[in-house]
Amino acid sequence: MGLFTPKKPALIGVDISSTAVKLLQLSQAGGRYRVEHYAVEPLPPNAVVEKNIVEVEAVGDAIRRALARSGSKLKHASAAVAGSAVITRIIPMTGELSDDDLEGQIQVEANQYIPYPIDEVSLDYEVIGPVRDNPDMNNVLLAASRTENVDMRVAALDLGGLTAGVIDVEAFAMENAFAMVADQLNVGRDALVAVVDIGATMTTLSVLRNQRTIYSREQVFGGKQLTDEIMRRFGLSYEEAGRAKRKGGLPESYETEALEPFKESLIQQISRLLQFFFAGSEYSKVDQVVLAGGCASIEGLGPMLEEQLGVPCVVANPLARMSLSPRVQAQSLAQDAPALMIAVGLALRSFD
Repeated sequence: MGLFTPKKPALIGVDISSTAVKLLQLSQAGGRYRVEHYAVEPLPPNAVVEKNIVEVEAVGDAIRRALARSGSKLKHASAAVAGSAVITRIIPMTGELSDDDLEGQIQVEANQYIPYPIDEVSLDYEVIGPVRDNPDMNNVLLAASRTENVDMRVAALDLGGLTAGVIDVEAFAMENAFAMVADQLNVGRDALVAVVDIGATMTTLSVLRNQRTIYSREQVFGGKQLTDEIMRRFGLSYEEAGRAKRKGGLPESYETEALEPFKESLIQQISRLLQFFFAGSEYSKVDQVVLAGGCASIEGLGPMLEEQLGVPCVVANPLARMSLSPRVQAQSLAQDAPALMIAVGLALRSFD
């Protein structure tokens, strides 16, 4: 780096899910990461629906509250759009193009792959390496999303007191965070690993090989189904049901009447997602399942899934090898860790 090259501003990762805003700031020293600041702030119901921001002011307010509670002084953030809102394509292109020519060529190619007018789309690309058996050609990853998806996130960050430094794609953020989990697994680098991110309203399957995503698919199913069932069965409000689900205090019948049927439904959904993957690929099994998201910590889910699929299953902790600043509460962070995969992936963008 030259003496006068401005240093890129550090970024706080901001994961905007359907029920909460999750903020995470990391630092790095001697090759080791440290959690400097973090906060999880609940969102009002329906402020974000299936990962689309509906009420930008409500999301902005939650970001502002989370930022204040985290104690972070950063002004720049990285956020992500959902995979379902993004079109990705790998395009082989000649390796002889200059950066400017490549950018021009990408615009031309994009017209063929994107079903929207090009002026309504935000585009980015990354050269990911030579084409196998043809070293003169490079594979270029093209990612495109409707500009309104990007703008809503930029606006929410802005209202929360942050400037968007990076708008990523959730699947790429998940891949970034997976590097923090990979060395905790008992499988080889080229093993097929299924990361199942179970959020409030969406369950996302990402299949990785050599730490690169080779498949991603979303299913509308998540922890909200359990919250709704608790509300219905035990006559609680949405907030009370959410709290009871996390902290306990429900009647004994909760286990058999609500929790067990929910776990069974969830396992069915995960099996179905994996079947979609097998049906469209050369593979018929995965080597490892990693559970992430708010529902990953449900007691007994991992062993139940392992028994059903016959595949070893672990709960993700992308922060396991990181040190913590004194202001971070270790216990609440450990509880939230499986749900922080995307936030971790976004926070790591500070070190690109």
